[in-house]
Order: sequence, then C-alpha cells, then structure tokens
Amino acid sequence: MKPAKFNYLRPTTLEEAIQLLEEYGEDAKIISGGQSLIPVLNMRLSTPKYLIDVSRIKDLNYIKKDGPFLAIGALTRHYEVEESELVSKYCPLLSEGMKNVGHPQIRSRGTIGGSIAHADPSAELPCIISALRGEVVIIGPDGERTVPTEEFFLTYLLTSLEPTELVKEIRFPIINENDGSAFVEITRRHGDFALVEVAAVVGLDEDGHFSSVRLAVGGVGPTPVVLEEIEDFLNGKEPKEVVITEAVSSMENYLDPESDLHSSREYRIHLASVLTKKALLTAINRVPKGMVR
Repeated sequence: MKPAKFNYLRPTTLEEAIQLLEEYGEDAKIISGGQSLIPVLNMRLSTPKYLIDVSRIKDLNYIKKDGPFLAIGALTRHYEVEESELVSKYCPLLSEGMKNVGHPQIRSRGTIGGSIAHADPSAELPCIISALRGEVVIIGPDGERTVPTEEFFLTYLLTSLEPTELVKEIRFPIINENDGSAFVEITRRHGDFALVEVAAVVGLDEDGHFSSVRLAVGGVGPTPVVLEEIEDFLNGKEPKEVVITEAVSSMENYLDPESDLHSSREYRIHLASVLTKKALLTAINRVPKGMVR
C-alpha cells in the first residue's frame, strides 16, 4: 500500500513550520517520527496535499523540570523519555508506561508529541497524562495556548488542535516522592495497542489512609477515562484489598466501551476492573513503607 501523492516540506525552525501551517491549513499534515501517521497515509485514511516534516526542529527536543511539571518537547523521542533519569525521578509512572509503547524500533523513531496528537485512546501516553491531569502546550499563528488533557482529547483520533496549530510541549505533573504509581495493560501481543490499560497514582497520609488517588483507564472509549468516582470513593479510606475490591465492583457504571473484533464490551469492562485493582495494589506497595494491611 502506498500513500497518495503529496508535497514534502521540511522546515528547520518552529516559526517556519507555523508559517507553512498558516499557509496550507487543512491541506497539510505534520509528521515527526511517522510511527502513527505513515500507516494512516499508506491506507489512504488521510490524503494531505502537503506533508510538513518537523523532525529537524531542534528546539522541540528536550526534557526539563519546570516548577510542578516535567516539561517534554513534542519532538522528544520515546526512547529518550524511557531512558531519562529526570523522568525516572520525577514521573516514574511515565517511565514504566514507556516500556509498553510498541517495540524498541518504534520507540527509537516515535515522538511524544506525535503520540499525543494522534490521540489513539488505546495508546499509553494519553492514558498516563490523563491520569496525572497534565497539560498540552499548543502553538500556532496566534501564539501559544495551554490546554488541559480533558479539553485536548475530544474523541477517537481527534483533538482540539486547529489545522494551523501543532503540539509544542507536553507537561506531566511531577509525582510526589512519597506517592506510589503503577501502569498495567493487557495486549494481544507485546507491542500491540492495549485492549485495556490503567494508570494509577496514590498517596497515603500519616494514618495510612488514602490521601490522594489518580486513576485513568484507556481502551474503553473514544478518549481515556478518568475514574473520578473511584478516586472520590477511596480518598480517606484504608488501603485494604477489600476496600479496593468494593471500589472497582461497579466499573460498568463508569465505562461504556464498544465491542469490536478484538474484545467484547463485557470483557473490556471486566479487564478494566481487574487491572484497576492490580494497578492500585501495585501503586500502594510502591509508596515508601506503604502496604496493604
């Protein structure tokens, strides 16, 4: 399979890329690592007249601590995030999740911004940043704007990006060093998109009760689902397995996945319940001196 004909453009600065987007708008597509877009082009699900390759814009490749956030440039490749000591220190959930992204060959080419902009609800990064309540920095002809993830992801493969805009930076909230986190997923084969995935972060107070809980599940709808009801239920309670079992027992009230060739609706809900419990128990045991009692 081959893509439809297109004009190939390769800006070397962010300003030049924005000018090209402003000029060509809906007729253009941004490409960076190409791990998501190339298959779409080959299947002719998208037929842009112009392909704007931003991979040589060096200003968009970085990982840095910025106040309460870990700021990652859109063109930072997956393997760079996976191997980053900063990420391991300040956002271990992201480090753990990156190991599940495709295969090493994909992680060596794919970019963080590309994965976020592609917005596949079964991909690891959208689920992780949704659980953390992160932000996406977008830039276009009218300047920058920062969008929370609940406003960025709209539906399957669709975000709030305008045709003249591109992702500049992804901002992951730093995880408290006294919190525990876990990322778990079920795939048909290692490297496949997840049937269901769960990202969890928990904190315990001095009495050993839940002081904070952040949960998101992917693969169960058009966007990652933040499990606010379960978070609220758990806050203030003891981190006992029986409490967690009760919390996840009504998962069908929070999720409404569709059946497809890979899984039925009922099976996805069951997986979400099992994996949420597993993620929570794992995260609890990663809290310093924390454990299910």
